[in-house]
This record gives sequence, structure tokens and C-alpha cells, in this order.
Amino acid sequence: MTVSTGITRQDCVTLDAADPLAHYRSKFELPSGVIYLDGNSLGVLPKDAVARANDVISREWGTDLIASWNTNDWFDLPVRIGGKLARLLGGSAGACVATDTTSINVFKAVGAALDIQAQDAPSRKVIISERENFPTDLYMVEGLMKFLDRGYELRLIDDEDSLDAALDADVAVVLLTQVNYRSGRLWDMARVTRKIQDAGALSIWDLCHSAGAVPINLDDANADFVVGCTYKYLNGGPGSPAFIWVADRHVNRAWQPLAGWWGHANPFDMSVSYEPSQGIRRFLVGTQPIISLATMEVGVDIALSVDESELRKKSLALTSLFMQLVEERIPNHPLTLVTPLDEKERGSHVSLRHPDGFAVMKALIAHGVIGDYREPEVLRFGITPLYIGYADVWDAVETLRRVLDEELWRAPEFQIRGAVT
Repeated sequence: MTVSTGITRQDCVTLDAADPLAHYRSKFELPSGVIYLDGNSLGVLPKDAVARANDVISREWGTDLIASWNTNDWFDLPVRIGGKLARLLGGSAGACVATDTTSINVFKAVGAALDIQAQDAPSRKVIISERENFPTDLYMVEGLMKFLDRGYELRLIDDEDSLDAALDADVAVVLLTQVNYRSGRLWDMARVTRKIQDAGALSIWDLCHSAGAVPINLDDANADFVVGCTYKYLNGGPGSPAFIWVADRHVNRAWQPLAGWWGHANPFDMSVSYEPSQGIRRFLVGTQPIISLATMEVGVDIALSVDESELRKKSLALTSLFMQLVEERIPNHPLTLVTPLDEKERGSHVSLRHPDGFAVMKALIAHGVIGDYREPEVLRFGITPLYIGYADVWDAVETLRRVLDEELWRAPEFQIRGAVT
């Protein structure tokens, strides 16, 4: 959807009235008086999740008790939801489980991929990742390397050109995040995966900032390993379980390093030694968080019902509108666009740098526009098309203009940092 120059708020209201995705807004709890542009960090509450939580707590846990592992299918819940996530991600040529956190799944995926390479190409000792990757991905790689042969090396790259230069015969694994958490820059998964595999390495993609926001087709990309979270654009709830997907060609070869009883071939045999399950269940570790899984499934079901081409079209229109309005309506402030203008290189959030970005974001939040702040100096605005509209974007930019023009951010209370920024 093209947004013309000189757009007015009434134009935005008209676009909202014609929006084919507008009805999804009614599926979520949205506080009055708030424009929520932080769904790329924590998605909002799906209304049906409340009833699901009540049922799993009151009936399944409260009445059926331990029998629920069988009668309410608790035991298969991570695999069943994983199947839905695989469909959402276009991953029929692999399998998925909803489990653990992204950090833990990164550890499992890197460990499994290195184990495969140790069998096939033991001289490959280099792991590549982005310098600008979300830090936990890098921390998990560093932690894993401490337990492995000291010959392993982490090689950091900045863009596709530096990736090309870094891909040599020593590279075992490449870990990339499809949409950068700070800038919103989008990798071409299919093209980059092909480069990685042509160089003899295995790919691991982190989909935390793309699952539920941009169309993904793991089959077309011929992906190897994928991880991601569900509490952002999938609206799974705070700390809801993450997921790991593994291509069919790898799943029964991969020995992931966290061998727990839920990944055992026969967990209730209580065997002294570990024998991995066949298939994706081997990527489970310990007893699963059933309440979180059950409520998270509601958000996944909503995502599966959406026309992903309409979702992407609206996402690009809203992010383009945001950037255009900032350029037109706030020209005289030190705002620097971080997010790519090229739609093919953009996810679903817009990031702007400002020298006093932390205080500016605090002031915005106090005036009803909730985004978030990331070092250094980055104001980050998540555009979730299922519950954000064109008039919301207009109003958010207008609030940003007022905060900057009137220097509201200079108030002392906006200089104070809490434990979470």
C-alpha cells in the first residue's frame, strides 16, 4: 500500500477503515489511551489467552491433576505446538518443538551443528556471527566454546560483504538473526543460506524479530537450524517458551548438548544412560512449562489465521509511513534513521538515533506512546500490523514531535534509569 506525501491524519483514518486486517485488533487487550509500539519486545495479551489460562489452571491442573499429562495431552504439547510453528514458518521439511528459551535453544542448535561438522569436517573450527547480533546469541556461543576444544574460534562479521570474506574452509557454523534487533535490517535468508552451505558450513537462523512479522519459508531457504521466541510478534506472553526447528536431514544425526530426560527415547524407563529420541523430541530437555505453553498457543493460532502477504504489505506501509512522517514533521531535531529505507531490507520495526534517546523514550512513554530504548541512543518502535493502525502511527509521530519541540524529555524524572530499559 503506497503512502502519498503530505498525508494527513484523516488520510490515515481512511486507510484504517479500508484495512483488511483491522478486525484482528479486537482479538487483543489494548489499554485505553496507549499506543503500543513495543510488540517487538513484548506482544500484547490475546483475549482468548485468559480463558485458556483459566481452563488449564482450574480444570486441567486443579481437577485432573497429574492425569493431565495423558488426558489433556500435556506430554505432547511442545511437539503439537511445534508443528503449528513449523507450518507458520514454512518448514515442512523439518520439525519443531516449542520449548525452553531462545538462549538455551541457541546453545542446543550450535552444539548440534558443531557435532555434525565434527563428524563430517572435523577441521572446521570457526563459528561466524554478527557483531550486532542480539548479545545473548554471542554469549551462548562463548559459553559453549569454553566447554569445547580450545581450537574453536568465534569470527564476527558486520554485513553480507564481510560474511562473504569470512566464509572459508575453516567455517563450521554461521549464526545470524534474520531481522536485527536494533536496526531492523532484514537478511535475505534464502540467498545467504545458499552462500553458507556452498561454503560447506551449516546455518542457524534466529527468528526472534521476524516470526509473526515477516513471511518466512524455511523450505524455500533450505534452512538447517532455526531458533526463535514467541513473546514478541507471536504474542505468547512474558517469557513464553521459545522454539527450535531442525531440518529433516539433520534431526536424527544431531546430538544436542543438553541431554535431558524429556529428550530420551524412553523417558519413563528411567534408564541410567541417555538414548536420544528419534526426531525433534530429542531437542527437549526437562519437564515443560505447561501453563505458558498453553497460553502461548493462542497467539500462535492467531498468527496462523493471518494472510501473510497482507501482513507484510501492511507492515511495510506502516513502517514507511512512520519514517515519512518523521522526515516531514520533525525535520529540525537530531534524529538519525537507523532502519533501512529499502523495503526488501526491512523487518517490522523502525529505529531512530537521538543523542538523548533514553530520556526521549521515557517522555514518550509518559505521554502514552510505548516504544523502547536500546544502546547506543536508539529509539525503537515496533510496528505490529495486527493491532496497530495508520492513525496510531500518525499520533505516535505527533507525540514524538511534541516531546522534542517542547523539550519535554529534559524533565528530571526522564533521566532516571530503572533495572530494565
